[in-house]
Amino acid sequence: MASPVRQAAHWAIRGYQLTLSGLVGRQCRHLPSCSEYTDEAIQRHGFWAGGWVGFSRICRCGPFGTSGLDLVPETLPPGSAWYKPWSYGRWRGVNAPAITCESVEPDGG
Repeated sequence: MASPVRQAAHWAIRGYQLTLSGLVGRQCRHLPSCSEYTDEAIQRHGFWAGGWVGFSRICRCGPFGTSGLDLVPETLPPGSAWYKPWSYGRWRGVNAPAITCESVEPDGG
């Protein structure tokens, strides 16, 4: 069962998605959207660490930021600690799975 803080964060994000997100417009450059990413990060890593992971993603989602597939990391970065909140976030690049030759389908032609 999720902690009350995680549940409150989930419902706050869900409230944003149902209200303000429609007014701002769906302009996220990533998949999943920044609000979905932040919600998943908080559910997976807790409010403090997941909140910083989500905040770093929101900071990357701008006109000159990253774009494309960006998944929530399975584990927190090595060396991250509660007293170094910036160490939780990935401030550059995306966390997309690597594309290998084995995962690409041949054209068949």
